[in-house]
Parts: sequence; C-alpha cells; structure tokens
Amino acid sequence: MRLRVGVLGAGSWGTTVAALASHNAPTTLWARSAELAAEIDERHTNQRYLPSVTLPASLRGTASVEACVRDADVVVMGVPSHGFRAVLADVKEHIRPWVPVISLAKGLEEGSYLRMTQVIESVLPGHPAGVLTGPNLAREIMAGYAAGAVVAMEDETIVRELQRLFTCRLYRVYTNRDVVGCELGGALKNVMAIAAGMGDGLGVGDNTRAAVITRGLAELTRLGVAMGGAPATFAGLAGMGDLVATCSSRQSRNRYVGEQVGKGRKIDEIVAEMHMVAEGVKTSRVVMELAERHGVPMPIAREVFGVCWEGRTAEQAYRGLLRTEARGEDEPG
Repeated sequence: MRLRVGVLGAGSWGTTVAALASHNAPTTLWARSAELAAEIDERHTNQRYLPSVTLPASLRGTASVEACVRDADVVVMGVPSHGFRAVLADVKEHIRPWVPVISLAKGLEEGSYLRMTQVIESVLPGHPAGVLTGPNLAREIMAGYAAGAVVAMEDETIVRELQRLFTCRLYRVYTNRDVVGCELGGALKNVMAIAAGMGDGLGVGDNTRAAVITRGLAELTRLGVAMGGAPATFAGLAGMGDLVATCSSRQSRNRYVGEQVGKGRKIDEIVAEMHMVAEGVKTSRVVMELAERHGVPMPIAREVFGVCWEGRTAEQAYRGLLRTEARGEDEPG
C-alpha cells in the first residue's frame, strides 16, 4: 500500500512539495481559501503563488483540514512559523496516531524561541517530527531544474521512507539525523539574506556580497552549534547551500526585502505589499534574543535587527558593520 500524504499550506513552497509528493503517493493539499482549493483541485493551477505553472492532475485540493489529514500517513506543514501552532491545533483534531509530521517552515516561534519540530512535539506528542529543507526555489523546481534538499529526522527508518517519498525526477533528497542543525540553518540564513539584499539595494558590489555571505555563514554556524547543531550540517545543503541560494536569487523573498530597504523604502511598507511571508524579518528579533542567551556575537544579524525593528537605514547598517573590529577569521565577530 502506498503512503498517503496531506500537505497543509498552499503557498509557493507548500504547493511545490505537494506536487513533488503526488508523483510518488496520493497527495491532498490544504488551502485556507476555498477558492484556491477549488482552483487546485479542478483547474490544476495556483495562479496566486505559482503563476503559469500546471500542477499534476493527481494532486487534490481541499479547504478542509480534516479532509487533508484524516487518512494521511505523512503530514507536511507548509505553514509560516507565525501560524504554525494554530494550524497544528486544527490538525490535532483529525490526525491518526503516530503519523510523522514534517515541517517546511524556515523560521522560529516568537516568544518561545522554539524550532518548528519542537512546536510539533509540543502540540502533537508521540508523532515523529522532521524537516525538509535546503536551497529550494519553488519556481525553479516546478520548471524542472535540478535541486537538492535534506530531510532530517532522528528515526533512521522513517527518514529513509521520507527520502523516497520526496525524491522526484531532478529533485534529489539526502537524509540527515541532525534535526536541530537543519532547522536552524534554514531559519538563520533568512536574516543573512536580508543583509545581502541590503547590499544589493545599495549597490555595494559582488565582493561585499561574498563577504556578507561568508561571514554570515560563520555567524549562523556559531549560534547553531551553540544550540546543539552539528558543525558539518552548516557546511551542507541546509546551511551553506540554502544561504547561497537565498542571498543570491532574485526569487528570494528575504533578499528582496533587504534590497528594497537598501533602495530607501520602509520595512513596514515592503512587508505589507508582499503576498508571501519573508520569515527573516521576524526571525531577526528571535535570533538576537537567542544570541544573547547563548553569548554568541552576531554583528550582521544585529544590524539586520536594527533595520527591521529599530528604524535604522541600510546605509547605517553597513557603516555599523565596517566599524566592527576585524579579528582572526576563526574568531567571533
């Protein structure tokens, strides 16, 4: 018997993962909007989030959480971090016991500082929790370009089954048991992408972007290791791979936010006009609280926080970075 998959969240990435899974297993995609659910189910499109893309005819759409998860053998959460817990509470009413729950969200919960798998364990104790992450730009994958990803879970048997479930054509999925590192790499890189985007908006050049990406990787690795992640994870797809893609691509929401700030626009105005969530804005505040808790210097993240929450400009942020004392490359700062 083939696994049945329920995916919650019909944004660009949730829809893409549902489309990938539908090649290997019967898959149902939940959309909050009844109109969007009907469009996915009947016309096999999602014009709001993936314009001009045709979805697999086998992919089913629904606006009912119950219909999405009641028969599912695997539940995938494609919901942004700020709405993650609330949707999980609805899932709890209908999910069968012991069904694995996989997070696609690249953020941290405000207030609790929890990773999304920790939120899953809190709301749905007894359900194996994991994460699918990596340098994955939804439109490129739907266009058929090759991509790599990591599925992380502590249970070796389940993670191997998930690897087979999500691997599809040119989408290659690797396994990893470092759930902490994989989640933190995905969340922390969004903050660095805002910094890289600010440089693009200011026109500072490729050398500066390369320096921001490299020093940003050093920052997120230090914090990630302090929080229990394995150093090697941050050099892989969930760390460096995701960071490079998000800091470089014109499709990156977080890089876009930074670029627009660099061009002189206000952060509230930028976020308000976006159809999709740029997780790095909210994550920057959580990251600074975690950095202080773990005693990890994060000068780039600190400047991004200043822009997102303290009214600083991109010019002020980059001047602040230039004032940071240069030390040994393997030293914090």
